[in-house]
Amino acid sequence: MLNKYETIFVISTTLGEDNIKALVEKFKNLLETSAQLESIDEWGKRRLAYEINDQNEGYYVLANFSAEPSFPHELERIYKITDGIIKYLVIKKDN
Repeated sequence: MLNKYETIFVISTTLGEDNIKALVEKFKNLLETSAQLESIDEWGKRRLAYEINDQNEGYYVLANFSAEPSFPHELERIYKITDGIIKYLVIKKDN
């Protein structure tokens, strides 16, 4: 059974525009192959609510997807080991 999820992740703006686009593509492809990607919305550069790693700006990306209950844990693991991801959140939505 597939559950609905929402994830938002923030990419460091110090990576440069090309690397940011590459990371967005990487996670978009991951969501398309391992889950059912419903929508992806790039919010772009925004000011952070508080400083993270001496940075006060980040590139925000929001995605909605359906997946098996085990996938969000794997997605969080990949966020943790990916250089350039400074913050992320995965939540289960009510069906």
